[in-house]
Amino acid sequence: MNSGKFIYPFQKGDKSMKSLLGGKGANLAEMARIGLPVPPGFIVTTEACNLYFEKGESLWPELKNEVKENLALLEQQTGKEFGGENPLLLSVRSGAVVSMPGMMDTVLNLGLNQETVEHLAREAGSRRFALDCYRRFIQMFSDVVLKVDHYSFDNILTESRQRNKVRTDAELTEDDLEKIVFNFLDLVLRETGSEFPQEPFEQLFLAVEAVFMSWNTDRAVIYRKANKIPDDLGTAVNVQAMVFGNLGYDSGTGVAFTRNPSTGEPKLYGEYLLNAQGEDVVAGTRTPRPLDELKTDMPEVYLQFTETCATLEKHYRDMQDIEFTIEKGVLYMLQTRTGKRTTSAALRVAVDMVNEGLINKDEALLRIEPDQLEQLLHCRIDPDAEKKVIAKGLPASPGAASGKVVFSADRAQEIALQGEDKVLLVRPETTPDDIHGIIAAEGILTSRGGMTSHAAVVARGMGKPCVCGCEELKIDLAKGLFYIGGVEYREGEVLSIDGSSGQVILGEAPLIEPQFSEEFHEILKWADKARRLKVRANADNPEDARRAVEMGAEGIGLCRTEHMFMAADRVPVVQKMILAQNLEDREAALKELLPMQKEDFKGILKEMQGKPVTIRLLDPPLHEFLPDREELLLEVDRLQREGGSEELLREKEALLQKVQSLSEFNPMLGHRGCRLGLVYPEIYRMQVKAIFFAAFELIDKGVAVEDVLPEIMIPLVGHREEMVAMKQLVDQTAGELFSEIGKKIDYQVGTMIELPRACLVADQLAGSAAFFSFGTNDLTQTTLGYSRDDSEGKFLPFYLQQKLLKANPFAELDLDGVGSLIRTAIEKGLSIRPDLKIGVCGEHGGDPASIDFFNQIGLQYISCSPYRLPVARLAAARAELSVKNSKKI
Repeated sequence: MNSGKFIYPFQKGDKSMKSLLGGKGANLAEMARIGLPVPPGFIVTTEACNLYFEKGESLWPELKNEVKENLALLEQQTGKEFGGENPLLLSVRSGAVVSMPGMMDTVLNLGLNQETVEHLAREAGSRRFALDCYRRFIQMFSDVVLKVDHYSFDNILTESRQRNKVRTDAELTEDDLEKIVFNFLDLVLRETGSEFPQEPFEQLFLAVEAVFMSWNTDRAVIYRKANKIPDDLGTAVNVQAMVFGNLGYDSGTGVAFTRNPSTGEPKLYGEYLLNAQGEDVVAGTRTPRPLDELKTDMPEVYLQFTETCATLEKHYRDMQDIEFTIEKGVLYMLQTRTGKRTTSAALRVAVDMVNEGLINKDEALLRIEPDQLEQLLHCRIDPDAEKKVIAKGLPASPGAASGKVVFSADRAQEIALQGEDKVLLVRPETTPDDIHGIIAAEGILTSRGGMTSHAAVVARGMGKPCVCGCEELKIDLAKGLFYIGGVEYREGEVLSIDGSSGQVILGEAPLIEPQFSEEFHEILKWADKARRLKVRANADNPEDARRAVEMGAEGIGLCRTEHMFMAADRVPVVQKMILAQNLEDREAALKELLPMQKEDFKGILKEMQGKPVTIRLLDPPLHEFLPDREELLLEVDRLQREGGSEELLREKEALLQKVQSLSEFNPMLGHRGCRLGLVYPEIYRMQVKAIFFAAFELIDKGVAVEDVLPEIMIPLVGHREEMVAMKQLVDQTAGELFSEIGKKIDYQVGTMIELPRACLVADQLAGSAAFFSFGTNDLTQTTLGYSRDDSEGKFLPFYLQQKLLKANPFAELDLDGVGSLIRTAIEKGLSIRPDLKIGVCGEHGGDPASIDFFNQIGLQYISCSPYRLPVARLAAARAELSVKNSKKI
């Protein structure tokens, strides 16, 4: 809780106070502490923000007095007076605990009015400069505080540039800017019905409130949701003395990264503009210059800046994202924070920093979020394929994307929610208000902006491909058209972008499999040494098994035999088995299926030599292998009306009758899993035979007997008697086969735990089961009483939006409910069988948050889809490091 103090001057803070001062404020204080050139200021804390909302969104008198007291100290430090003849101007900026680039609000040049603008002109010796600051302040304050659309101001600026035949705002004269200021003030009066605020303290308190309120803007909420940032952290407010990059061509402003945020290359990377303020660089309204050119423009400043960057990276031991301003040849640092980077860059930076001795391997693993790795598993554009490149921009964020062009974030979100088409968001430049469209789009293309523009920074953080500053692209938003090289295209045209090369390609470009860097393999090698959990894959065919081994699988945790029944050449045989009127006919059909199943198992066991393979016997209800009832009804009706083949009609009628007899009101809880095996034991016997025939054929071909490791899993068990009967069936079938062949192999029989009752009677099941594998998909459905297909399309989005649930329970394990049942099952199972093997094979086996829980409760392995394996390997390592670090505390 707070101690009544809500404001800290920079000299009273440091980087350890991030939760109170926000990331930006804590780092400003830290830079000042280590002696870097930081304009003085103070920080209104995150506690003040949260209290502001508790007090009904109103600043209280004590806080206002504290602001005034700290402002007086700032006046002493600068020798300037807020609202006085030597005017102190302020920047008022947000600063969340967790970096949210561009999502919240900033106001620069605060303190200007009709009087102080003239005082500033006199002090600076340039009325043009003072008017430039004033027009910027009016536009920014009006947008952020008064909610006047910034495009209205942009239109006035554009008209002035066109009228005066200049390309940039920097070329506008003093007279031009005076007219712009007049028009801006008139616009505010027309839009709000009130004069623009002239009293400096009124401006300051309104700006502080606006920054607090920006914590709950739609874009900020969407960003937090996308990045799993808690809603109760609040934002700090950083109030800082202005320094001016727009005082002439010996002044400027820029953004830099201490390493390349796209590739991780250990080289200073950034952009700057002369005679400009900070928003000019990141807003994309002017195309900035590469940082290397500053070496020519201001060699001494460039040298000082590179030394400062090296100091900051060494101090923070991580890649830094830095904002700076140069005023009359003097360098000032305005921000440093951990730099957002692509996954490729994150891997390279982590490995390089280990090699440089800045961090150790454990720290490197903790620097990379497991879900980031999934971005590397996407396909890329085939460099050798024919493609029509129609334009080229800046390669701002790597990766490939194709989709229909849309010009608005709302439209991108609307189309994405429909789930029919993929879209590319194409804009002159993006703003923080476009965040929902950026999330919805496959990639982003802008006609303006540089490598550090809003679109570039946000896209890199999200792993989205992005091409910025494509100057050949001209967009007519009003007509829904865009032009490239004089050719007209309509919104809705399909384009592809290559964020690694900056190419814009007409149509959908051909893609190829991803390639993995040396750093990717190195990080995963470190992860494998750090983790305790074994990592298996869910794989149903030899190709998936091969891919799983390539991705680091140490076995198969779930092989779903029903997927093998779905192949086109097998469906007729499966249907013959289902439609059989007696045991003899059913076994005849199963005899046809056996060699097919045997070949499947042989291929999988061959790929996984020396690794365990858990094979689940048939699980879904039989009607899933039959044609759709509605389609059959229509077909029977058509044959009856049109007088088709009598034989075909009888066949379809018999099939329809069987479909109707097998149909269930709730198939998920119906005749499936071990219930099928009990009623039709011949089906499970065939599958068990196929497994062992496959194993013996491999052994006969030279595979070592100890390298064939089948684990037979019985699905949907809820009673001891079910487990006992099913194990007897497997053991009896195996024993008969071993006697017939004269050989035997080791195998295990276990069960999939997917019912609450199974968890509660796990001690009874463990008497017969050598292993438990938690099927968390169905266990979640049966515990919560949610049908996944229905809930995700109906009420789950509402539950998540209203915070009735913290996360989708089908994506992240429900620890209180499902997690408690799993704990109970483990405890009961181990009490009977201490050597019980325990794993998980639901989709939660690839979710980092769930993996952390599985590691804590002592599971031996997790299993997920082959493409989630790198994510799972890293998540398992981080989970174990978390345990190790907690023991040190």
